[in-house]
Amino acid sequence: MQFKTNDGVTISYDDEGKGTPIVILTGIGGSRVIWAAQVTCLVAAGYRVINIDARNQGASAHTIYGRRITRHAMDVAELMDQLGLGQVILLGNSLGAATFFAYLSLFGEQRVRAVIDVDQSPKMVAEEGWSYGFKDLTWATFPDLLMAPLGKSTAGPIDDAVYAQVKLATAAHPYDAALNAPLLIDHAAQDWRDVLLHLHAPLLIVAGQESPYFNSDFAAVSAGMAHNGTAKVVPHAGHVVMAEQPAAFNQILLDFLQTV
Repeated sequence: MQFKTNDGVTISYDDEGKGTPIVILTGIGGSRVIWAAQVTCLVAAGYRVINIDARNQGASAHTIYGRRITRHAMDVAELMDQLGLGQVILLGNSLGAATFFAYLSLFGEQRVRAVIDVDQSPKMVAEEGWSYGFKDLTWATFPDLLMAPLGKSTAGPIDDAVYAQVKLATAAHPYDAALNAPLLIDHAAQDWRDVLLHLHAPLLIVAGQESPYFNSDFAAVSAGMAHNGTAKVVPHAGHVVMAEQPAAFNQILLDFLQTV
């Protein structure tokens, strides 16, 4: 499925199932097919799943327009409006989670039932008083570290069935990292801790114990900022927790959803 944003960019998404809506966003450079194991699980559990390729990712349009995280949040808001969604559960990995923090900052949580963050620290630049940044990113290394190869995001192989779909999606819609570099810089410069401090909706943060990008301790610290936060750490998982350990992740996901 596709919709066109108010700045004329075509966004691709899937809309499957019936029930409480769950809106999904993946990380920078990724395709929505990385969530294949979760979509199947959630639809079977009675949820409606809206799985989005952000602009410049997957099957969505490649463009110079809107390479800012606030514009990505606006894309989510426009799609929610078009589909008439209310009381949504937001589920995002990496940039996807940060996009939902941007959405909450702009629009509040009136239409949000719960938020799930998969391995994304609310502040990617480490500095005095905050040691949970992205790799070795500090203001002294910003943005140069981001322009170098980011290295492997996983701790081990991802699920075979999911990997097959990712390969096909990547071949059909190659990612242009240089085109999307302004978004990565904008994303990494943000500090969403104030959003967590104001958040009353249930929040689940799931970290990969062996994430190459973030110290998994960030999950408990960040969840503790919210009024109703919970943290889980998945063993033998890196940054892409849901595809590396889908069975363990899905169980954590379903257990949390039963509470909201």
